[in-house]
Amino acid sequence: MAIDYKKELENAARNMILVHNPDSLIKMIVRMMVNKTNIAHATFFLFDKQKQGYLLTVSRGSLAKKVPLDLVCIDKDDVLIRFFKEHQSKLIFGREALLYDQAKLALQNVKLKKETAQQMGQVLYQMELLQTHLCIPSYFRDQLLGLLFLGKKNNGRKFVDEELDFFIALNSNASMAIRNAQLFKELESELGHKQQLFVRTTVALAAAIEAKDHYTHGHTSRVTNLSMEIAKKISHQAKNNFEGKFLEDLHIASLLHDIGKIGVPEHILNKRSDLTVGERNRIQDHPMIGVNILKPIKELEGSILGVKYHHERFDGKGYPEGLKGQQIPLIASIISVADSFDAMSTNRPYRLALDKNDVIKEISSLSGRQFCPRVTDTFLELCNEGKI
Repeated sequence: MAIDYKKELENAARNMILVHNPDSLIKMIVRMMVNKTNIAHATFFLFDKQKQGYLLTVSRGSLAKKVPLDLVCIDKDDVLIRFFKEHQSKLIFGREALLYDQAKLALQNVKLKKETAQQMGQVLYQMELLQTHLCIPSYFRDQLLGLLFLGKKNNGRKFVDEELDFFIALNSNASMAIRNAQLFKELESELGHKQQLFVRTTVALAAAIEAKDHYTHGHTSRVTNLSMEIAKKISHQAKNNFEGKFLEDLHIASLLHDIGKIGVPEHILNKRSDLTVGERNRIQDHPMIGVNILKPIKELEGSILGVKYHHERFDGKGYPEGLKGQQIPLIASIISVADSFDAMSTNRPYRLALDKNDVIKEISSLSGRQFCPRVTDTFLELCNEGKI
């Protein structure tokens, strides 16, 4: 039965974002590759900071019984690692993957620099030792996180372009998921330590979100700063300072309000033309994706309210639950105004930034419809004071 690669990619992406343990995530990816694509084996080497090398983390299939886990480590300066750090595969073959048969032919028929040919010869020798027919690097930005080694197809046929594209796309999604899983692991451990370290990890996680959406660079920090200003102003006006816990929850929620976008394809986030109904629905899924990602961390219960409900509207026409008026938590109402102000006043894929004064008028006009009047009034006072 033919594989629907697009469907498999979407299913894998949905499942990956819910796994917060890097080892469990890699096991899931490798198991899926072996089971779905009928290959002899799949093996993943992940960079280990302590060992300063790439450690054999997971292996499934025929090779698993022959190679012991956690005992095989490829040094970070090894020729195989340098080959992919230098993106030689992309330079020679036009794709971030090395197919053994194609590389073997290239050594015989393509005019390569002597140094490059020697390097690739050594790489192929290592692929032979691991019975590998396809090697795919895992990058986060320009950092080599790991290497995926795939064995031959059990039916003896060669890999076709559709299969190669599937493996590369899946591994690319996996790279983002692995890095985020690593950040989550760090985040959980930091919850028991200094708050400053925890916030730094949260900021790093927020940066991972922005790496997907090219048009939101700096959006997270701006929304966070404005949210905190609004909250402090409301607290001062009420002459009843918010508890420190509320401000902490708001700080984290505003940093992570768009974390669910990790589960939305980049081509949708960065699309310049109008979204289809299906694409719009995918984007509107991001608050609940964010909830599913964060809910295993018990300490973030208060922050999750801001992540989940920051797209609700005061008139009940928002999402994901259509909450109305005072049903919407204050933490979410604050983020909603800050998020909308920044979205309208900065460039987006589908339009240029609006004039700041026009944005302020628009938010004012939507008070009581889209935005909480109490939060809107506070926002407008900050504008009049020149603090925005």
